[in-house]
Amino acid sequence: MSAGRGKETDEKAKEAGVPRKIDRVEIPRIVPVLPVRNTILYPSMVLPLLVAREKSIQLVNDVLLGNRMLCVLAQRDPDIEDPKVEDLYRIGTVGTILKMLKFPENQIRVLIHGVRRVRIDDFDQSGQYFKATVDPLEDVVNQGRDLAKAVSNLTKQFQQLTEKSPVLPRETLVHAKNIEDAGMLADFIATNLNLQIPDMQDILETLDVRRRVEKVSRLLGKEIEVLDLGQKIQEDVKGQIDKSQREFYLRQQMKAIRKELGEDDETQELQEFRKKIQALKLPPEVQKEAERELSRMEKMHTESAEYTVARTYLDWICELPWDKNTKDNLEIDEVKKVLDDDHYGLDRVKERILEYLAVRKLKADMKGPILCFVGPPGVGKTSLGRSIARAVGRKFERMSLGGIRDEAEIRGHRRTYVGALPGRIIRALRRAGSNNPVLMLDEVDKIGMDFRGDPSSALLEVLDPEQNNSFTDHYLDVPFDLSKVLFITTANLLDPIPPALRDRMEVLELPGYVIEEKIEIARRHIVPKQFGEHGITPDHLAFGDDAILGIIEDYTKEAGLRNMEREVATICRKVAREVATGSTQKVEINRAAVSKYLGAQKFFSEVAERTDIPGVAVGLAWTAAGGELLFIEATKMKGAKHFAVTGKLGEVMNESAQAAFAYIRSRSADFGIPEDFFEHSDIHVHIPAGAIPKDGPSAGITMASAMASLLTGKRTRSDTAMTGEITLRGKVLPVGGVKEKVLAAARGGIKRVVLPKNNFKDLEDVPAKSKEKLEFIFVETMDEVLGNVLHDWRPLVGLHPPAPVANTQPVVGN
Repeated sequence: MSAGRGKETDEKAKEAGVPRKIDRVEIPRIVPVLPVRNTILYPSMVLPLLVAREKSIQLVNDVLLGNRMLCVLAQRDPDIEDPKVEDLYRIGTVGTILKMLKFPENQIRVLIHGVRRVRIDDFDQSGQYFKATVDPLEDVVNQGRDLAKAVSNLTKQFQQLTEKSPVLPRETLVHAKNIEDAGMLADFIATNLNLQIPDMQDILETLDVRRRVEKVSRLLGKEIEVLDLGQKIQEDVKGQIDKSQREFYLRQQMKAIRKELGEDDETQELQEFRKKIQALKLPPEVQKEAERELSRMEKMHTESAEYTVARTYLDWICELPWDKNTKDNLEIDEVKKVLDDDHYGLDRVKERILEYLAVRKLKADMKGPILCFVGPPGVGKTSLGRSIARAVGRKFERMSLGGIRDEAEIRGHRRTYVGALPGRIIRALRRAGSNNPVLMLDEVDKIGMDFRGDPSSALLEVLDPEQNNSFTDHYLDVPFDLSKVLFITTANLLDPIPPALRDRMEVLELPGYVIEEKIEIARRHIVPKQFGEHGITPDHLAFGDDAILGIIEDYTKEAGLRNMEREVATICRKVAREVATGSTQKVEINRAAVSKYLGAQKFFSEVAERTDIPGVAVGLAWTAAGGELLFIEATKMKGAKHFAVTGKLGEVMNESAQAAFAYIRSRSADFGIPEDFFEHSDIHVHIPAGAIPKDGPSAGITMASAMASLLTGKRTRSDTAMTGEITLRGKVLPVGGVKEKVLAAARGGIKRVVLPKNNFKDLEDVPAKSKEKLEFIFVETMDEVLGNVLHDWRPLVGLHPPAPVANTQPVVGN
C-alpha cells in the first residue's frame, strides 16, 4: 500500500490506498456485514477486495444503491467457505465503498475506505446476507512523553524495515512520517507488515493507542529480525557459491598450466597406479579387480566422491605386502639364545617355537602354527610374543581384542559405507610391511558378543590354517593369504573362548612362577630394566637376593610379576630422589631395609595361625590369576539340625559341602562322634573372602576335613594343604588346575600336598623346583585324607592311616 495525508478526492489517490484522516461520519445503527479472509480493514486505510461469493456480491450491489457503508469482519478460519456467526470476530471496521469494478466469471473488485472501529452487538440473519447492530468505538489517547517516545521508536523501526525490505517502496516511509495521529500511524504500519490474522485482529481490538503502538513495535521488531536472518543466510550462501566458483576456476587454471607443462596430475596419478599394479606380483584375482577399479577411475571426474573411494581402495591394494616377506632366522641355537636372554623359564613354549623352526628349516612352505598362550596376568605372555618375533627375525604386530564387539573390526566394512576401512588383520599386515609377521591377538578370551555381531566367529577363518590362505576382508573383497603369518593369541582363561575357536588353536599354558624363578627373573630382567627407566646405575643402588625375596613374600601375592616390578620401581624412585638431591652414598637394599622404602608389610603367612584350633583346614583353589590357598572354617553351636554354608558359593560348591557333611554323619560312629550330635547342634561352614564368588567340587575333601576336625576336636596340620572331590561313600575323585594349585602351595609355605591318586599324571607339568620343595600324598579315600591331615587320628573302625609318602622321583602315593 502507498501512503499520504490530508483529504484526497481524486480517484488515483483513492486507488493507491493512501490513509486519509476522515471527518466525523455518522455510522448507521444497522449495517450489512461483509466477511473477509486473510485480511483486516483498519480505519483511515483503503483496502482493495476481490468479492466472489454470491451473498457478498448481492451485499455489494445493495450497498452501492444505498449509503455505500458496510462492516468488514474477518473470519477466524479462512478455509470456511460459508461462515456462520460464530466463525466471525466481534470487532471490525465500518467502511465506505469508494469504487467497484466488475470482472468475468461473476467476480467484482471493490475499494473500501475504513471509517471507524465498531463492536457487533447483535446479528440479523433473516436476509440473504448478515446484518449487524454496531456500536462505534473510540481510540483512548493519553498524550504524554511515553506515547511520544513510543511513536518515535516505532517510526525509526519502520525506517529500518523499509531500508531492509525488498518489497516496501521508499514512498511508504514518507507517508508514515507524514502521519501525525499515533493510532493511525500504528494502523498504517500494521497494514504494511506480514502479519497473521490473530495479530492483525489484536491490533484492531486494542483501543488504547499507546498499547497499540507498543504491540506494533514488537511485531515490527520480529519482522526486522526475520529480514536480518534472511540477509545473513543469503550472504553466507552467496559467499559459499563465490568460494566454490573461485576454487573451481583456480583448479581449472592449475590444470591448464600443468597440462602445458606436461604435468597433468590426473593422468600422472593414474599412470603411477598402473605402474604399481604392474610391478606388484598380485594374485590373478587381485590383479583383475585392481585393473577393473583403475578403469573405472579413468572414466570418473576427479572431484566426484566415487573417485576418492576408488583411489583409497587402490592405495590399500598397492600398499599391502602381497609378495613381501622377511627371511626367517633358522639357526636353532641362535634363536634359543635370544629366547633364553629375554625370558627365564617357560621351557615348554620355547621348545614349541624351536620345533616350529626346525620343521620350517626342512619344509620351507609349511603353514604357520596358531598358538594360544594361557596363563594368569603378569607371567609374560605378550612380551614372549615380542621376543619370539625378535628371535625369528620377523616383524611384530599386536592387536588387543579385549572388549571389541563389532565383527567388522576383524573383517572390515564394505566400501559402500562412508569412511569404510579394512579390518584390524589387514591393517596390521600393512603396518608390518610383510606377509609373514608374528601377529599377536591379545586378550582373545575377552571378546564381546552382542547384537552388532560376534567377532570370535570372524576369527574362525583367520585362525584356521586350512582356510586362512584365502582370507577375504569385506573392504578388499579379494582373498589374502594369511597362512605364512605366525599367529599367537593370549588369554587368562580358556573357558570364555568359544569351543570352535579354541579347537583351532594349540594351547600352551604359562603357569605362575615359583619364588626361585621370581628371584632369578628379578635379578636378570626387572632390576636392570628399572635401573634404566629411572636413570640410576649399580653405583647408586644394589638389591640383595634376600631383599627381592622380602618383596615377593611380604609385599606381593601373585602368580605373575607385575606387582613385584611396581615395588622395585618404587624403591628405584625413592633412591633416584636421594641421588637427585645430592646423595653420593650407594644404597644397599636387604630384607630389613625393604620396609624403609615400601612401608609396613602387606602380607603375612597365616597358615599356622589359622589352623591352631580344630575346625580349620587348608585347601587349594584355582583362579584366573593362578592358584590360591583356601582356608575353610567350620563351627558348631546349640541348635536343631541346621547346616549352613557361606562365602558366596556357587551351586556346585554348595552341593559338595552337602556331600561332605553327609559323609561325616554317615561315619559318625567310626569317628567317635555321638550319633545324635546333629539333633541338638547347628553346623556352619564358611570359606573366607566372602565377597569373591567361588564354585567347583575340588574343596570337598577340605570341607570334610574341617568338619571332622571340628567334631573330633583334633587340629589339622598347618603345613598340609589338599584338593579333591568327595563322594558320599568317601571316595576322592580327581580335580583340575593341579599345576596352579601346587605352585600356590609352594608360594604359601606349604610343605605337604594331598592330591587325588588319579591326579598323579598332572605333576609332570609342575616345575621341578616346586616339586622338590613339597611332599605329595596321593589318596583314594577320605580315611587316607584324614589320616594324613589330622593330628593323632585314629578312627575306631575302618582303614588305618597310611604312613606319609616321601617325595621321591617319580612321586608315588598310597
